[in-house]
Amino acid sequence: MPATYEAPDRPLLPVAVAPALVVCLAAFCLFGLQIRPLGYALLVVGVGGSWLLARRGLVAAGRRGEGPHLTRDLGLIALGLVCASSIPLAAKLDDLSMVAFTLALGGAVAVPYVVSRFWFRDHAIRFPWRGGGRWTRWQWAWLAGVVGLGWLILPFYFVTSGVYRNWPVVDDGNLIARLFVGVGAVGIWDELFFICTVFALLRRHVADITANGLQAIVFVSFLWELGYREWGPALTIPFALLQAVIFLKTRSLAYVVTVHLLFDAVVFLVLVHAHNPGVLDAIFLV
Repeated sequence: MPATYEAPDRPLLPVAVAPALVVCLAAFCLFGLQIRPLGYALLVVGVGGSWLLARRGLVAAGRRGEGPHLTRDLGLIALGLVCASSIPLAAKLDDLSMVAFTLALGGAVAVPYVVSRFWFRDHAIRFPWRGGGRWTRWQWAWLAGVVGLGWLILPFYFVTSGVYRNWPVVDDGNLIARLFVGVGAVGIWDELFFICTVFALLRRHVADITANGLQAIVFVSFLWELGYREWGPALTIPFALLQAVIFLKTRSLAYVVTVHLLFDAVVFLVLVHAHNPGVLDAIFLV
């Protein structure tokens, strides 16, 4: 079992919450409010504040390769946020937009990982694919539950709120295929960044429940700019929190990715349904 996901073997210092919260609120400004300069300023304040606390010995400040360091870990999160916010996140399906998404979101995962692993000589960021072994009955049952809940909730949300218009019209085979790939790719990225990077780094310094709340701020803010608006946070906040809890229970990236992809499969079908009335009326109630 990867050491990174074990509970820290030192006292959890609440003072670390303050700079971590500032960094996560930067994501709210970057993606939720879409005020990039303010978001970047908060990243500087959060990471800089953690450095001052480390200088005073109030938070973790391990040497390179010798344990957690709050400033380094918040800096890694900041690097990822800068990469992800380097492009507008409005969903588009043209070639240039899909390449830009791939580079920006890929960089948000790859850059913090490379810096952590090869510059800081740390294993703070890991991607435990198989995790804790074979899936249990409750895990299989939850997969079915995710599909059922998505079928009940998502059509009502997308259609009645009109948020489906935040995604491009998909009215031919090529666009539908591009939407399928895009929705799935972003879903996988969500778990790599928000859970395996942001959540994993935060829980080295604060309690799991606190780290979960903080990563949910980042997760939901990103999804807001992506298109999950109106009353979307009523869905995305529980989803973000639950994904982290499931990850702690299962230790399996494969499982949380599967949950996310099943949910996103319903999202994909709902978007096709909403943009093409009558095509999937036999499947959905709205």
